[in-house]
Amino acid sequence: MFKYFPHTKADVESMLKTLNISSIDELFKDVPESVIFNSDYDVPSYLSETELRNHFAELSKKNQELTLFSGLGIYDHYQPAVIDAITSRQEFMTSYTPYQPEISQGTLQYIFEYQSMIQTLTGLEVSNASMYDGATSAAEACFMACGVTRRNKMLISSTLNPNTINTIKTYLNFKGIEYDFINENQGEIDIEDLKQKLDKDIAGVIVQNPNFYGIIEDYSNFSELIKTNKSMFIISADISTLGVLKSPKEDGADIACGDCQSLGMPTAFGGPTLGYLATEKAYVRKMPGRICGYTHDLEGRRAFVLTLQAREQHIRRSKANSNICSNQSLMALYVTIYLSLMGRNGLKEVNNLSYQGAHYLYDQLIKTGKFSDPFNKPFLKEFTLLTNISKDTMQTALLENGIFGGVNLDIFGEKYEGLVNFSVTEKRTKNEIDNLVKVLEGLS
Repeated sequence: MFKYFPHTKADVESMLKTLNISSIDELFKDVPESVIFNSDYDVPSYLSETELRNHFAELSKKNQELTLFSGLGIYDHYQPAVIDAITSRQEFMTSYTPYQPEISQGTLQYIFEYQSMIQTLTGLEVSNASMYDGATSAAEACFMACGVTRRNKMLISSTLNPNTINTIKTYLNFKGIEYDFINENQGEIDIEDLKQKLDKDIAGVIVQNPNFYGIIEDYSNFSELIKTNKSMFIISADISTLGVLKSPKEDGADIACGDCQSLGMPTAFGGPTLGYLATEKAYVRKMPGRICGYTHDLEGRRAFVLTLQAREQHIRRSKANSNICSNQSLMALYVTIYLSLMGRNGLKEVNNLSYQGAHYLYDQLIKTGKFSDPFNKPFLKEFTLLTNISKDTMQTALLENGIFGGVNLDIFGEKYEGLVNFSVTEKRTKNEIDNLVKVLEGLS
């Protein structure tokens, strides 16, 4: 055994017997063999440290850095260098869960500040200390709705990101919660279908804004309809866009959830990101995770503490709202620094520049005659177009020119056939956009 592995061969054999399996490999049987690496690593064993570093430096030159025009939940926004400088400090990078407030004041304070910023952006009264990512926070929001209403069925908008939908379905299935989908009409929720499906069994309705297609949906009439049915209204929102769009509170949401990756986090091959979850005080006892608050010590000084920890480590597992056992604290610090640097005006400018770039690209692609808009609905930084260009031809041409974008949505199902996604952030220049258009207009 390797010296850092605490388990002996006898320990391993005992665990395998308890699990009724014959080898550790069986634990990973759901992983497709095609993605499992079974060869030896091509790393020479005779090199010195300096030589080995040079070896990997040469290999890294083979990597191609692409210009990103993709969205679908991960956005290439500007990342101020100071964030990495601060988050990589020892006291943040190595800190553990702040159970002992007397030695964790710094960690507790930045989590408290993070919560305050999420409350400000969502308009809601309470935020927890963050969650794993946007998809799991949406699933946890559904659990909350069922816990508050004591009902056992969710209505899910068909215009949610399919990745989020799949996560919600997985969570609900294993907790025995039923669900149904609200049909879409021209890229938006079919409100008539919502009216028909709202009944006394519905615990909550979850929607997304901007939605999967990038469309800014109007939910102004949804809240009254849903609350009349005594159900809960959940909005999953790209939190960066809340710098300019209506907040979930203004749309009448009881719970807001989503991913914070758009607040300057690296795309990082899809992770790690950070989930946010906010609600009203009346529902705080059904909120998963934990909440940091502040009080005053005996000398009158402000002190930060863990205010709420209603999870399985502190109460009976069967009574816990969720089995989530950690928050993405380091990434919450990332968000806190980013929003502190950008401020209200900075976040508005990010959205303004993204809006201008996205609409410029949209207009140029329509002018090529190779793309059409199947929806003609308002969007901010992300949009979906219809094209007859072969997806293989498009992807090959873009990659050859160092571009990642024009993502074909048919990877999510046949109903998306011919639809492609584009997104533009404040990082994209006019020259980069023109180059993308030039590549695409030459295709057939």
